[in-house]
Amino acid sequence: MGGRYIGIEMKVSLTVCMILCLTSIVHADQGKAVFFEPPYTRDYGNMVAGVSDALWNNGRACGKSYRVKCLGGANEAPHPCKNGNTAVVKVVDYCKAGCQGIINLSKHAFSTIADPDAGIIQVEFNE
Repeated sequence: MGGRYIGIEMKVSLTVCMILCLTSIVHADQGKAVFFEPPYTRDYGNMVAGVSDALWNNGRACGKSYRVKCLGGANEAPHPCKNGNTAVVKVVDYCKAGCQGIINLSKHAFSTIADPDAGIIQVEFNE
């Protein structure tokens, strides 16, 4: 009879773990993204970003990676997104006051997920 309870406990534990994992995967923030032209400020390659005050957190965002996906245009540009592509970027800079988006992507990263002619897009992103 003890084995039967262990089986039930294991199933419950697995179910809880799956729910927690899916919750963390599904959770994504949303905001606007823009891009900046090279040369990029640090030696981290071309998949980099600067973030606004909303993410900067007194510099604690620096070095974090975010997966970014285009959701749609934030202006009149028709169909700016590229087939649900995502880009993983590393935060290497602070986007000072006047930044047009919550995340300022390198042009290379922006081009991976959207047409640069759009200029500004709605994105979802998660760490």
